Amino acid sequence: MPAPERIPPGRLTDAELVTLLAKGRLTVLGQVRGASNAVLYCSVAYEGEETHCVYKPVAGEQPLWDFPDGTLAQREVAAYEVSEATGWGLVPPTVLRDGPYGQGMCQLWIEAEPQGEDDPGLLALVEDEEPGEGWKAVAFAEVGEGRTALLVHADDPRLRRLAVLDAVINNGDRKGGHLLPAPGGRLYGIDHGVTFNADDKLRTLLWGWAGEPLTAEAVAVLDRLAGELEPGAGLVTRLGELVTAAEIEALRARVAALRTTGRHREPSGEWPAIPWPPV
Repeated sequence: MPAPERIPPGRLTDAELVTLLAKGRLTVLGQVRGASNAVLYCSVAYEGEETHCVYKPVAGEQPLWDFPDGTLAQREVAAYEVSEATGWGLVPPTVLRDGPYGQGMCQLWIEAEPQGEDDPGLLALVEDEEPGEGWKAVAFAEVGEGRTALLVHADDPRLRRLAVLDAVINNGDRKGGHLLPAPGGRLYGIDHGVTFNADDKLRTLLWGWAGEPLTAEAVAVLDRLAGELEPGAGLVTRLGELVTAAEIEALRARVAALRTTGRHREPSGEWPAIPWPPV
């Protein structure tokens, strides 16, 4: 039997990649070290196609006191569903399936583009009191020996969309290492296991637009998303298999609040606003 052909970027649609991830034969190639839960690097092959993916088995999850319902894997899939509903495609194709170590999340592996010498990147620490042109301030950070630096992120429309998505899904862990620039100018966010809590858990590095008016694009997306979250809608049915009814109601409330204020979320002051470690 000939070896499956690896997929060049962009050859398959996201829907075709979802089928490949859901039905393909998973082969574990290694483990991604440094994660708090089991993260396995795999190949997945189906009908002559093959690609790489991340497989996070539920059996490898560490219990979290504040996420007692469901699994982190289910929340990762729910984040993909909401991302797709926005039309922004900010989360890589993700499915819930059985694998070598039981049920888990399977997500397309994104090979981040290396940062070029002239590429300033998406995050930086600067010595100035204010961000330079093209940057947004997040917070001051201790950098050792009593010194502080200003943490900034790029004033990038892709990051701005992700900031809106994170506010919608209540992302409790948007770190710098979860931002993956991909070929073709796309930007993906990964690691969405701590999302959709009914209580406010938003922790992110993308506070640069806090309190600013939402873009017209974001307002239109939120209006459409509100319709897709009406009881009985297809998105609600899919989410109902992944998160609780209370969490879906809280999701509706967050979308409604963003539409009412017309502004980006600000830190609540009742929960650490920035994840640790930040990368």
